[in-house]
Amino acid sequence: MKGMILIMDGLGDRPLKDLDGRTPLQAAKTPNMDKMAEMGINGLMDSIKPGIIPGSDTAHISILGYNPYEIYTGRGPFEASGVGVDVLPGDIAFRCNFSTANDEKIIIDRRAGRIRDGTVEIVETLNDMVIEGYEDIKIIFKESTGHRAVLVLRSEGDNKLSDAVSDADPKNEGKPPKTVFATDSTKEAIMTADILNKIVDKSYEMIKDHPINKKREENGEPPANIIVPRGAGAVPKVEPLNEKYNLNSVCIAETGLIMGIGRFAGMDIIEVEGATGGVDTNLDNIINEIVKHATGDEYDFLLVNIDGADEAGHDGNLNEKMEFIEKVDEVVIKKLLEIEDCYIILTADHSTPISRMDHTADPVPLIIKGPEVRIDGINKFSEMDAYKGGLCRIRGSDVMNILMDLMNNSTKFGA
Repeated sequence: MKGMILIMDGLGDRPLKDLDGRTPLQAAKTPNMDKMAEMGINGLMDSIKPGIIPGSDTAHISILGYNPYEIYTGRGPFEASGVGVDVLPGDIAFRCNFSTANDEKIIIDRRAGRIRDGTVEIVETLNDMVIEGYEDIKIIFKESTGHRAVLVLRSEGDNKLSDAVSDADPKNEGKPPKTVFATDSTKEAIMTADILNKIVDKSYEMIKDHPINKKREENGEPPANIIVPRGAGAVPKVEPLNEKYNLNSVCIAETGLIMGIGRFAGMDIIEVEGATGGVDTNLDNIINEIVKHATGDEYDFLLVNIDGADEAGHDGNLNEKMEFIEKVDEVVIKKLLEIEDCYIILTADHSTPISRMDHTADPVPLIIKGPEVRIDGINKFSEMDAYKGGLCRIRGSDVMNILMDLMNNSTKFGA
């Protein structure tokens, strides 16, 4: 038997007055998700544990059966690995935004208008960066999807780096990048913080007049004229998923972060043409890859991440979130219902409520569909219906154990 976990990033939400007290998932037209709920067993999931607000990274780590408190060092290494940077022991990696700053270096758009094109050329310029006094520190930039990028610092001399540094991201527009500071008193952390502050300033100097940005300004678009790093992390040690569960696994994802988690876990990675990580992503190409590998002979476990609902949640865009949920239902879930001999888990990694425009600890709905699953009578996929299902309330760390048992891939504990 095959197994699949399909994670709709940021799907969960809270009741809204504009929807008469319903969540976007409740209010959306989702006949295929509802059919899957009717065919399966339902419940709620806390991806880490109740009351803990998960990141997409820590949530996926937990859902894959790893302890995020043990292996999570920061988001940066996963992002870097996901976009193809070979991070090495001793490297410190960061996730970054291409952002827009004014002449006073005040951030006026954290995502540079959700830039889609031209970041490759901008990164080519940034990769010539050398910081005076730190010539032995190699600075590696790499573009990711949309406004996302990664930064890797690598010491090629005697200086050692540290991930004990704060973020430069101000989190909100109307503020300058935060001054990065060391979060411990070591000389390595103090030095790394100093390097990062110089990198932020130098990035503005190097790319504010880049031809791509000049063209964006001429077109009335926000320029991607500054890099804002956050999520520092050292390279973690991760037990390969295939060894942990005796699987042949593949990851189909849109963003560098999730692909990076898959790479660290030793999974094969499928990059989908037209997958943007936003509401404009090419769902037809995504489902074609899912069906190809769910019905083929090469893999017996698939991790799939679809990201658009999270983007709409962060933007506080109710209509986009509902429309994207409905599009996934029609394009993706409809075809998944046709797949046999595969246990399919549909869930989210966390909630991204429209009202909060950020992650919350609200549990997310989860369905398991497949042969001999104990059907529980739930016929609607939503946060408010799932709690009545047969799974009750579980944690992300339970998911792989449950799936392995259903796939007849578990061993007995005890005599």
